[in-house]
Amino acid sequence: MQPRKPDTEVGPDSSTVAEKEVEAMVTPKPPRKRGRLQSRRARLALALGAGMMALLCLGGVGVFIALYDEATEIKRTEPDAVVDSFLGAFLVTRDDNEAKLYQCDSGGDFTQLVQYRDDTVSREKEFSVGISITWSSLAVETTGANGNVGVDLIRTIAGQGGRDSSSWQIALVDQDGWRVCGATKV
Repeated sequence: MQPRKPDTEVGPDSSTVAEKEVEAMVTPKPPRKRGRLQSRRARLALALGAGMMALLCLGGVGVFIALYDEATEIKRTEPDAVVDSFLGAFLVTRDDNEAKLYQCDSGGDFTQLVQYRDDTVSREKEFSVGISITWSSLAVETTGANGNVGVDLIRTIAGQGGRDSSSWQIALVDQDGWRVCGATKV
């Protein structure tokens, strides 16, 4: 085998290709246009902004929860306010679950008050009238962790003006705030 002759002839096409390759190596490329979020600074600014917004949102949620909790907290610091809320739940809205929020842990004795409410409901059905119950004259007496509140309950027949009144003693106990433990007709 004979050695091959090197190609010494250079055609017009091959020289221009080689020149272009050399020129491409020597000539710096213009910077590529980047999108907005391609640079490091833009991504960092975006991440910091998103982080700050997340912290502000979480802080806002925390403040909202704290304010909501404070606004809806059951106030049991004053005996007359507890009796007022209990009577509203038990006699006016007739919601036993709400009334239990104001009752003492042992349950208490509410048989006479239940009879009073049942009597009111039966009169409403029997005579097809609405009867509203209001109260006045909350007289508070406390000794240590126990207390009594005297109250006058007034039943009024809606539209007719007929009414009756009765006096009651509401027993209270201080169990992490005042709670109603019984009701007795005087």
